Amino acid sequence: MSVVDPISDMLSRVRNAYAAYHKGVDIPTSKMKQAIAGILKDQGYVSDFTVDEKNINIQLKYSDGKPLISGLRKVSKPGRRVYVGASDIPQVQNGLGICILSTSRGVLEGAQARAENVGGELLCEIW
Repeated sequence: MSVVDPISDMLSRVRNAYAAYHKGVDIPTSKMKQAIAGILKDQGYVSDFTVDEKNINIQLKYSDGKPLISGLRKVSKPGRRVYVGASDIPQVQNGLGICILSTSRGVLEGAQARAENVGGELLCEIW
C-alpha cells in the first residue's frame, strides 16, 4: 500500500485509536514520525513510544477516561506546503496546544523553534 502523505496517515491512526479508546497504536516507522512521537511524549500527550525495525508503537494516554488529545490537524499538505518564519509561528488554541515544525535544526515544537529563532514547514497542530 502506498501512502501519499505519511505524516497525515500517522495523525489519522492516532486520532482513530483515541476515538476507539485503544491503549496503543502501531505506525510504520520513519525518522520524521519518530521525532513527532518524541515531541508528543515530551509534551505529555502520549505515555511512551517504542521503535522496532518496522513499526513505532505509541502508548496512548487518557485522563479520567478521556483522551488527552482532543484534536489533530495536518497543516502542510503535499499539494500546499505551509512555511512560517520564527516570528510567525502560530499559537494553537491560545497556547493550550502545540504546533510541530520541520526546521533546519530538525523537527521542533513551536515554542522551542520560537526560542531558537528558526522557522520552517508547519507540519501539524495538536490540542
